[in-house]
Amino acid sequence: MMPEEPKTSKRVDEATNTETMGHEWDGIEELNTPLPRWWLYTFYACIAFAIGYAVVYPSVPLLKGGTEGTAGWTSRGALAKEMDAEKAERAPILAALAATPIEDLPGKPELMRQAVAGGRAAFKVNCVQCHGAGAAGSIGYPNLNDDDWLWGGSLTEIQQTLTHGIRYPGDDQTRMSLMPSFGHDKILTPAQVQDAASYVRSLSGLEPKGAAAQRGSAIFATNCVACHGPEGKGGRQFGAPNLTDRIWLYGGSREQVVGSITNAHAGVMPAWSQRLDPVTIKMLAAYVHSLGGGEAFAPPAPDPAPAAPAAAAK
Repeated sequence: MMPEEPKTSKRVDEATNTETMGHEWDGIEELNTPLPRWWLYTFYACIAFAIGYAVVYPSVPLLKGGTEGTAGWTSRGALAKEMDAEKAERAPILAALAATPIEDLPGKPELMRQAVAGGRAAFKVNCVQCHGAGAAGSIGYPNLNDDDWLWGGSLTEIQQTLTHGIRYPGDDQTRMSLMPSFGHDKILTPAQVQDAASYVRSLSGLEPKGAAAQRGSAIFATNCVACHGPEGKGGRQFGAPNLTDRIWLYGGSREQVVGSITNAHAGVMPAWSQRLDPVTIKMLAAYVHSLGGGEAFAPPAPDPAPAAPAAAAK
């Protein structure tokens, strides 16, 4: 059966006294109800506002650019003004930081506070990718919250590390050390690597001082004390870690220690002097120092023992 054709005659609905639109479908008709006047006036006001906005502000895209607007305002220009104002406000603080040696900052608490605040902001931009948002690090990236330092934790030493980096090509003052890959380069046999790992782990109480550790002690004395010291407590002049605690840069499990002795690690940190200005580096050093593990001064370096290169990298 074909559907009924809609009716097109208009009439006035008796219930509402409103004219219909003139069509009907299965007895259903649409009323011709006009829009409320307040809605129409609001709609017209929006149109007028849009036209005015397009005249006053940049808003209409063109083939090459867009309309500039009679007010001459741009979001880019507003941002530039805000940044210039912020720069002018910070200028006295930055000048004071530039003129103050970093070791003198603790004697100027307010300036130190400003340096730490600026360093925190710079850390979020440049350092969290490796050290993490809380500076806790991860495998291969040091935890900056503890007091275990490969190259020193005083303000001046942290500044030096930030400025010149670690094993960073192109900076002749970069922190430099290189541990041999004892297993890969066949300096030690696989069995000797296992014994050395047993001794290294025994220094921090992770393994008992059994027969393997006793054999590893002799291997350590021959190959490792030059950098790690006769007691395994490390040497900052070499960036050699302390093996007697339980803080491990590359992991302290047996598999991880064996891997470090077999294939030595040589992590690289950028020389930030090639990317950041000296004041920003000073602020970063102040922030890292403030995290909880900073040292008031650099402890004296132990006398290096005469022997071969360093062993397990921590």
